[in-house]
Amino acid sequence: MVKQIELNLAFVFPGQGSQSLGMLDLLALEFPIVQETVLEASQALGYDLWSLIQKGPLEVLNETEKTQPALLTASVAMWRVFCSLSDQRPQFLAGHSLGEYSALVCANSLSLLDAVHLVKKRGELMQHAVLEGEGAMAAIIGLEPEKIQEICHEAAQGEVVSAANYNAMGQTVISGHKGAVLRAEELAKNRGAIKVVVLPVSVPSHCALMQPAAEKFEKIISNVTIQSPQISIIHNVDVKTHTAPQEIREILVKQLTAPVRWVDTIQRFKNDNIQHIVECGPGKVLLGLIRRIDKSFQLYSLESKEAFLLFIN
Repeated sequence: MVKQIELNLAFVFPGQGSQSLGMLDLLALEFPIVQETVLEASQALGYDLWSLIQKGPLEVLNETEKTQPALLTASVAMWRVFCSLSDQRPQFLAGHSLGEYSALVCANSLSLLDAVHLVKKRGELMQHAVLEGEGAMAAIIGLEPEKIQEICHEAAQGEVVSAANYNAMGQTVISGHKGAVLRAEELAKNRGAIKVVVLPVSVPSHCALMQPAAEKFEKIISNVTIQSPQISIIHNVDVKTHTAPQEIREILVKQLTAPVRWVDTIQRFKNDNIQHIVECGPGKVLLGLIRRIDKSFQLYSLESKEAFLLFIN
């Protein structure tokens, strides 16, 4: 059957931080494909992912190498529910950091089997790239990106600190050595930031400290089969779409050290006449960010059977 492409529709997939114990539980009661998808991922990973998602313990689910496959699988399961209910397909997909892998699976560019292996390894490499306690991330609220870039340059003092996520208007996350991040925090407060929140993470993502992980990941991903996506994906690194498998590999390696350009991604949606955006994954983090960027979009979540039916109808 030919699927109908909705030219004003985009799907977005969340990244780390959207996980929670019990995610997918209600959907699994209504749609058998949810547990089937989790079982498929479990067999690839070699452990019971459903038990981890439902029972935890939470501190294990929150370990980066466990979080990444769990969130990826949850997003793919929700996408498969959507595909079972509707013949329409979005014009664009985009994912926030880890969510880009969910987008690739849903665009039939990566298999779920390869994707869960990749993100598990990605999480392990990220976790081991920096010694525990040496890295940090912080969200700065209320300053323009240009000011934050200046603050990072001043705070570095020979260490690494830089913008990691351009999440929304007035919300940028910085990442790097703990000392440099704390210096940047003080500078940001002194220069008018509304709030600075040090994030409860052990991995300083999307900065130069991830270069060792990127170099190892490049070798791993070179052996993974990637197809041209069947739905256009807007990538974090350059806010462009790519069809060549080798270009996609290179983009995924760069993503480890480059910032997530989420504001630019949503503005790209606007420029391409997207009107409806669906968050396909646990939680509503991305919908909250999108509202801060542009309030004109119609936004949808797919966390329940009722939410699915509301969107499809």
